[in-house]
Amino acid sequence: MDGSSLWIRRYDTATPGAVRLICLPHAGGSASFFLPVSRALRPAIEVLAVQYPGRQDRRGEPCVDDIPLLARRIAQALAGWTDRPFALFGHSMGASVAFELARILEHEQGRTPAWLWASGRRAPSRNRNERVHTLDDDHLIADLRRLSGTDDSILGDEEILRMILPAVRCDYRAAETYRWQPGPPLSCPVTALVGDDDQKVTEDEARAWGGHTCGPFDHRMFPGGHFYLVQHQPEILGLIRQRLTGTGRRPVVSS
Repeated sequence: MDGSSLWIRRYDTATPGAVRLICLPHAGGSASFFLPVSRALRPAIEVLAVQYPGRQDRRGEPCVDDIPLLARRIAQALAGWTDRPFALFGHSMGASVAFELARILEHEQGRTPAWLWASGRRAPSRNRNERVHTLDDDHLIADLRRLSGTDDSILGDEEILRMILPAVRCDYRAAETYRWQPGPPLSCPVTALVGDDDQKVTEDEARAWGGHTCGPFDHRMFPGGHFYLVQHQPEILGLIRQRLTGTGRRPVVSS
């Protein structure tokens, strides 16, 4: 398996030349979280899901607990995948990773995303003093249950749960210690998506994403908590499909 295939998972084929949607998982999440997204958007949109190290088939690799570094490694793995129009979707920690990835791709490689969807995450410039990653395993598990983002079958299986906790803790550390470094804003459109009962991000913190792009910005709120997107998948995917394919022409990738 080459370096790209370790990081980038493509579950379905798409129409030749289809716009690509690069998906970044939440803390403790994996590429397979986006399998239903790939199934729903094919063949008009090609979904590429990122697999972070330290989980599933990459369990033997060390986790990356620094978001800018993680984004840089993903950018390296994406070499050859940004040769056509592409967009980014990140949920929770994945939204921060997507933002840092977009900065690298646009400002260092001249590859501007067609769109950035930031889901369930406060804007990079908004900080909170969160230290869940420093707590013991029981408190970490309690936070997973509170957010309802982990399969109940996993939370109920002690052996599997203990197996994934190192990756979860690493991701929490990355998300909670991330601090935005000021720089040029993005030029791509940005949409912030949030649940109205999300304890991890307020509406004001979500709207602050607008300050990180000089392109168009909009904000969408849905009923639900941190994992509102599971219940509202059809509406969210409809929005993505409309933005990326509804105009009858493809977004342009900067050269």
